[in-house]
Amino acid sequence: MAKSIKWKGGSGKTYDYWICPIGADFKDEPGNYIYAAETTPRSWRPVYIGQTSSLSERLADHEKEACATRNSATHIHTHTTPSDERLRRAEEDDLIEKWKPVCNG
Repeated sequence: MAKSIKWKGGSGKTYDYWICPIGADFKDEPGNYIYAAETTPRSWRPVYIGQTSSLSERLADHEKEACATRNSATHIHTHTTPSDERLRRAEEDDLIEKWKPVCNG
């Protein structure tokens, strides 16, 4: 069974994500994602936060992956967001506001 995590945004809202290793295959579905570094067992630091209309296309060769791995990211946390891009961007902005990931700067 895949592991999951709850990320809290600046608004206080929480979002459910699946924990996957970098390089995993993803479905061709819209979603949000976080490149993350495990700082201690079961404790994560987001390195890059994004959204896309296709997880499979976007994460296959992401331009921020090199920055993420340089900053100790070993996993991608994802969830599908079949609703419109506006909602995906609102979630992305909410999480970036709280966590200020190094590769989003």
